[in-house]
Amino acid sequence: MSSHEHDHDEGAHGAEPIHGVDAGAMHHLVDDLTTALHEYVDTAVGVRAEFGATEADEDPRILALEATVGSLNARLYDLLHETLGLHADLTGMTWDDDEPEGPAEGVEVDTFHLGFVVGPPQAASDLTLDSVLDMVDTGGAELAGRLQDAGFDVIEWGAARGAPVHFGEDELDDEDDGGQ
Repeated sequence: MSSHEHDHDEGAHGAEPIHGVDAGAMHHLVDDLTTALHEYVDTAVGVRAEFGATEADEDPRILALEATVGSLNARLYDLLHETLGLHADLTGMTWDDDEPEGPAEGVEVDTFHLGFVVGPPQAASDLTLDSVLDMVDTGGAELAGRLQDAGFDVIEWGAARGAPVHFGEDELDDEDDGGQ
């Protein structure tokens, strides 16, 4: 059982507000994450000065820093969850396009999901699990293009690691529950 699949107690996960929370550990972890992100940027600039984009994506220094950032993100999620009961979505990516969001009024839409459980390569490889998201993202772009070529209106799509991509489903759930 992973740390984010544990039973919820009344404290952090209860209906009552909580007071007197010491945010020090959370701020310290954010500082560590900030340091790792700065190191990633500096290393990425240096690696790209040495190699092309494809080689840079698979450079061991880049992969190690991506693993560090991913680990720190997971630790921050767990700490926020354990301390405050929040299910923080801090690592998702969203681009604000100039195109209108959502379907036209009265148009029926549905969501579709494709998930993978992926283990490390069995043979010797420079690829790591961190590279899987790039592959899934590339496949998603290709699939979205095929759907559009078939005449479908692909309103949103996304790729994520560790959790499904959410597209305002809470708002849809609220509507289904009569807005409650």
